[in-house]
Amino acid sequence: MKIAIVGIGVAGGYLLSRLKKEHEVVGFERSSQEAHDSICAWGTTKGPMQKFAEKCELDFNYYVTHDGKNMYIDMNSERFNIKLMGLCTYDKIQLIKDMAKGCKIHYNTTPKIEDLNSEFDLIVDATGFYRSYLPKPERDFYLPTYQYKIEYEDHVPFDDFYLKPFSSISGYFWYFPLGKKYAHIGAGDKNKKHVEETNAFLKKHGGKIIKTVGRPIRLATPDMCEPFYHGKVVGVGESIGTVYPLLGEGIIPSMTCADIFIENLGKNERYREQVLRKFSIYSKVLAFVRNKMDSKFDMLKHFADLLAIYMYMKKNEKRFGMEIHIGDMLKVARA
Repeated sequence: MKIAIVGIGVAGGYLLSRLKKEHEVVGFERSSQEAHDSICAWGTTKGPMQKFAEKCELDFNYYVTHDGKNMYIDMNSERFNIKLMGLCTYDKIQLIKDMAKGCKIHYNTTPKIEDLNSEFDLIVDATGFYRSYLPKPERDFYLPTYQYKIEYEDHVPFDDFYLKPFSSISGYFWYFPLGKKYAHIGAGDKNKKHVEETNAFLKKHGGKIIKTVGRPIRLATPDMCEPFYHGKVVGVGESIGTVYPLLGEGIIPSMTCADIFIENLGKNERYREQVLRKFSIYSKVLAFVRNKMDSKFDMLKHFADLLAIYMYMKKNEKRFGMEIHIGDMLKVARA
């Protein structure tokens, strides 16, 4: 088939690599090649990413910029640590470029659907939050986010990952190391204090701003993001709600979604069913997050859902790259 992949983020780049041997694939990216970047803080887990990279004949270890050992959490004026087991940062843009190597990509362009329909057999909407080629979801939910890439000269504020959840878990501030003297600092917040918090951290700790990015991140789950396909268009990744709502992490879920798409190429309804099944826990996670944000969480009323989320994350510790303890979940629930 002749396939257009619109949006060359982690899902789009991965699909170009996986599909280029058997199909004619062409990429389209709204950013220029020089400005191509991501709001994502580039945090992911080494084990699952190595498996994805191997499918693209790449070694993920080559792209790792920081190997995490501990994550520092500031919550309710208390700091505690979570032991990490594979959480890292990596050069996301370089990995995307290497996955897409050898493929034709049109940068700085947003093609019209009429032109894509006339030229291609299949159109993949991997445009993330923008969901440019699918009908807008009726129950969308997202957070505004903002991030700096910072260069430090003499010292760095933290030697490892750092998070500071906001009151009522309306969002959180993040500090993700990118090697010895670089880091991503940023925040997402329902109450729109994300820029204020990021600038306050910058003022306190200093550093030189290398790059600024910002856009909303979709937390609406797949069951809220139908339709997944419309005409020749099929959505993959964040465009159909594959960001884990509690952490705002979408790299591994989006690549997992891309694998499901590849396995069901041309079988849209089966693809839809498998995506809904694979990410079914996400709706329960989002309900917890929104109850916290709206101060509606009740420990007795919602404990069963909290326990289900804990058990899901505990079972998938290696996927999340951190030790999961019920005590830490309760701290979040009581915040």
